[in-house]
Amino acid sequence: MTGQAGDVTVQVKYKDVEKTFSGNMEEVWLCINKLFLEFLPSFKIASKLTLNVDLQNIAKECEGIIAFSEEGPNLLVPRSKLTDNETLILWLTAYHIGYQLGVLKNDSMPKDELQAKLCKDAKIASTRIGELVKNEMATKVADERIRITTFGIIQTQKEVLPKIKARIEPR
Repeated sequence: MTGQAGDVTVQVKYKDVEKTFSGNMEEVWLCINKLFLEFLPSFKIASKLTLNVDLQNIAKECEGIIAFSEEGPNLLVPRSKLTDNETLILWLTAYHIGYQLGVLKNDSMPKDELQAKLCKDAKIASTRIGELVKNEMATKVADERIRITTFGIIQTQKEVLPKIKARIEPR
């Protein structure tokens, strides 16, 4: 805010909207309030319809399931307690978290590495990866790499992790 001889100038910029208001303090305040009142419903609606990943939350939910060592990400759940798709989605989630935390250089995994982690032949692994892509849980990126989608992370939090936790928690 700048002011000369009782006047105030305020510039508001959000994404592609940029407005500058000048005048006395009361006029500028009323204009700013009007701007926010016009945009507030859109902001509220957009925020409710936008998928966002809370890194701290997903990392906390993965405690005891995913861990990182000097060698890279690890799944702490025995393979026998996971379905093929759960195994794949956990590996992709681990890469996402590791990348976001600065532990890994990529947020995606090579398709052949995913196949090796699944411990299945190439045809089965390719089919399972294809299912994740078809269901928009994962996406193919450059160089035969696979990455979890934002939708995939949200679904992992809502559906996959609770099922896994229910199977591995002592009764």
